[in-house]
Amino acid sequence: MTYAENAGLHEGADLLVATCLAAAAQGDTNALFDLGVAFSTGSHGVECDLIEAHKWFNLAAVGGHDDAAQCRADISEEMTAREIAEAQRRAREWIRASSRRAA
Repeated sequence: MTYAENAGLHEGADLLVATCLAAAAQGDTNALFDLGVAFSTGSHGVECDLIEAHKWFNLAAVGGHDDAAQCRADISEEMTAREIAEAQRRAREWIRASSRRAA
């Protein structure tokens, strides 16, 4: 399974999402935020997925993106506690995987 498939992307995902994934892997908080927007709205070739959106907004917020925490809070209102816990687990996994890639 490719990273794009693992991230919830299908063949129709556009270049913007692919570019954001590459930039996100380098810690670009704007790219993390843009991925949150794509997943929260179901745009740019990804299906709407609030768990993935929360994960990306969370990562952007941790990185210091100004608007990410508010967007994360907004979508949290539409999520169950279990979904939020899953999003947080995925964010932690992204951080662990990013740390391994950097080492």
